[in-house]
Amino acid sequence: MSDTPKIRIRDLHMAFGGNRVLQGLDLDVAPGDSLVVIGGSGTGKSVLLKCILGLLAPQQGSIQVDGQEVVGLRGDELEAVRHKIGMLFQSAALFDSLSVWENVAFGLIHAEKTPRKEAREVALRRMAEVGLKPQVADLMPAELSGGMKKRVGLARAITTEPEIIFFDEPTTGLDPIIGAMIDKLIVEATRAVGATGLTITHDMASARRISNRMAMLYEGRIIWDGLTEDVDNSGNPYVEQFINGRAEGPIEMKIQDHFG
Repeated sequence: MSDTPKIRIRDLHMAFGGNRVLQGLDLDVAPGDSLVVIGGSGTGKSVLLKCILGLLAPQQGSIQVDGQEVVGLRGDELEAVRHKIGMLFQSAALFDSLSVWENVAFGLIHAEKTPRKEAREVALRRMAEVGLKPQVADLMPAELSGGMKKRVGLARAITTEPEIIFFDEPTTGLDPIIGAMIDKLIVEATRAVGATGLTITHDMASARRISNRMAMLYEGRIIWDGLTEDVDNSGNPYVEQFINGRAEGPIEMKIQDHFG
C-alpha cells in the first residue's frame, strides 16, 4: 500500500465574513481507510467536504488528493480529481425528473458517455448490490421511501467505481433499523469497489458501524484522531462529552460563553 495519503489536508482555513469555520485543520486519510469525521451541527463538516471537492476555495492551506494539490485547480484538472470521488448526499439529492436507473447511471451517461443500454445494465447491477429489485428501476424518486432513496444514492455513488466515496450524514432522517441497514450497505459497497471512505456525521452509532478511524472536528480543528476502537478511551473531555451525548461538559461551557 502506498505511503502517500489518499487525502492530505494541512492548515486549512475557511471563513465566511467574520465566521471562521475551519481554523488550521490538519487531516490525513490513508488508502483503504473508512474515516468518520464526527462533530456537532455547524462545526464545518460539510464545508470540509466542499473544500476537498473544489466547490469552496479556502483562504489558506493545502488539500492533496493522491499527492496532487487541489486548491487552485480549475477546469479539466479539477474535474479529473472529482472523477475519482463518489458521493452519497445527506438527502440523497436525486434528480426528480429522472427515473431511478437514470439517477444511478447519471455519471456513466453524462461524464463517461456510456451508451444508455449499457449504462442501464450497470445501474441494475449496482442497484442489486444495495438491495434494490429490478422493478424499482423505472420508478421516479417521488415514489420511493427515504430508505430507498438512500439506497439509490448509494448505488449512484459507487456506479463509476470511484477511488474515494464521501458520505454526508448518511443516516439522517432514517429510523434506527433502516439506518443500520444503510450503514451495512455502505461498508459492503465501499469494500466491493475498493474505495477509501470519508464520512461526516454526528450519529455516533452510525460512526462506530462504518469506520475504522474517527476524527473529531471542533472549533475549526481536528482535536482527536485515532482508531475507532480507541475512541471510548480518548482521554479528551470534548470527545468524551460528544460520544456520550452529555449535556454538561466543556462543549456546553463554550455555548454558555457564546450566548450567555
